Amino acid sequence: MSTHVNSPYMINTLFTLGENIKKYRLALDLSQEELADKCGFDRTYISMLERGKRNPSLINLIRLAEGLGINIAKLTHGCENGFKPRK
Repeated sequence: MSTHVNSPYMINTLFTLGENIKKYRLALDLSQEELADKCGFDRTYISMLERGKRNPSLINLIRLAEGLGINIAKLTHGCENGFKPRK
């Protein structure tokens, strides 16, 4: 299994992470800018994460999870299945 950043595995993993970020952000009724402010990021970074266009560091995942009031396991739920075809 390839784990190169452009491999289908990595792309699907980052897309799943982005969906999770958006799901929990919307559940809190936060805008991308509000979440970015809570986490100390720029709004464009949140936008890129939600579209699966950025590969966040562990420290940034921790900051995101704290900003969303969840743990990293919840934030990354389903990312391990990134190689499965998307429906």
